[in-house]
Amino acid sequence: MSSRVKPVLDLDPATVRKARSLARKAGRPVVRMAQEHTTVSVERATLRLAGLAGADHERVPWVNHLVDRVRADVGLEHGVTTPVFDALRRGEAEDLLTLAQKSASGSVSFRLPEGREATRAQKAARSAVARGIRTIDRQRATRDRLIRRHGDPEQRPWIYLIVATGDIYEDIPQAQAAAREGADIIAVIRSTGQSLLDYVPEGATREGYAGTYATQENFRLMRAALDETSKELGRYIRLTNYASGLCMPEIATLAGLERLDMMLNDSMYGILFRDINPVRTFVDQRFSRQIHARAGIIINTGEDNYLTTADAVEAAHTVTVSQLLNEYFAKEAGLEDWQLGLGHAFEINPDLPDSFRMELAHALLARQLFPDAPLKWMPPTKHMTGDVFRGYLLDGFFNLVGAMTGQGILLVGMMTEAVVTPFLSDRDLALQNVRYVLNAAGGLTEDFHPPRDGFIQTRARQVLGEAVDLLDQIVSDSDTAGDPPLLAAIADGTFGLMKRPADRGKGLDGVVRRAEGYDNPAVTLLETGETK
Repeated sequence: MSSRVKPVLDLDPATVRKARSLARKAGRPVVRMAQEHTTVSVERATLRLAGLAGADHERVPWVNHLVDRVRADVGLEHGVTTPVFDALRRGEAEDLLTLAQKSASGSVSFRLPEGREATRAQKAARSAVARGIRTIDRQRATRDRLIRRHGDPEQRPWIYLIVATGDIYEDIPQAQAAAREGADIIAVIRSTGQSLLDYVPEGATREGYAGTYATQENFRLMRAALDETSKELGRYIRLTNYASGLCMPEIATLAGLERLDMMLNDSMYGILFRDINPVRTFVDQRFSRQIHARAGIIINTGEDNYLTTADAVEAAHTVTVSQLLNEYFAKEAGLEDWQLGLGHAFEINPDLPDSFRMELAHALLARQLFPDAPLKWMPPTKHMTGDVFRGYLLDGFFNLVGAMTGQGILLVGMMTEAVVTPFLSDRDLALQNVRYVLNAAGGLTEDFHPPRDGFIQTRARQVLGEAVDLLDQIVSDSDTAGDPPLLAAIADGTFGLMKRPADRGKGLDGVVRRAEGYDNPAVTLLETGETK
């Protein structure tokens, strides 16, 4: 899906090329670091691809039990699958589930096989993991078939609406009602704090707080419900969830297995706003993005969050820098332009003179820098006051910018933002607002051409210039500890005013440096594109 709009900003092509070149220079050492490490979540995701699912009576997933036991016995430096499939070949258990159950009770021990035994274990592991990869491939083919059958929404941007009751069985009818009222994408936001759980909850859940737990069964239930609604409405309804936090690789894997269509997946969000260790995050996000690339999932990045902590005018260039970094990391992991739902937001204080003109400049800059990406345009939240009439007007202006600048994904703003969890009636009114603006002004993209050296052009060039300067500064700074320069910049509070050192943060104990001979069949299959 492309929302390509004719370029209307006179940006210097050399400056744009320099910005991308600097983003590559800043990102490359981080990718190398990711390639040198694994994490407990990457290894658990690999076992999920091999078919291990379920949890014990205390709801601790079997993948957690098995990875923890292997780590205690032989470490994870060589990957979890070689010792696991060696144990299966030695007859320690007849299948993965039984092996995990035995490992939980301490009645099985693991070793690192060598020579021919290692080769055989790795071959068996690859065969099992490849079955999971082929399931993801089939789900992608199913999505393509259903889109051909039911069709895509005719208008752009796609209308994205959040559902969040905490109860999957309440979410389903609300999501279906929203689709009938015009929503093209349903986002089931996660229960507060799930990103800090180092395990994925199991089964259908009914007790989330300000959101619903991301579980494989919840994914399956909602996808099946939206498939029914897609058939009823004659357009394919997309489903979104969150691949972020300490279980990012596992949730991405479950999304691929259950045919979700979009996933929130930002390279730095967990670091900045959840205090998750930077190394853990970058290792996990690379694997998760490789899964998303294979599954044909569109990622949504989280640059809008920077503007909730930093000033939306002063920090506008940090959004552009993050978009460029997210683009680099995404493409390196195999994602294509049509999968890059790069984020930005309408968060300038509305009391500032020319705030709307600046919002237009920022939105046009993103649109022109990433012409083939389905940009995700986020509504005002920071300056919503509880005055629902003012909020409804602000959302209308936000929708107008989305229409004028050809955004790809429009998150529906709520006039009750900062007051209550939206009622169904609030969502209906918000969708009416979107429909009115898109119907009345959807064609403005072809009419809107800001003057060459006017306010909007000048502001866009200024933000791009500041982004280049910041990237240059990041690349030029060296860290005495030998960390990649981007990690030093994150530690200094460059993004969102959050200072996050590379040697701290949640989940650091789950990071493992790979040994020579590390084997992970999921990584191999994802990087080669093979199916066996």
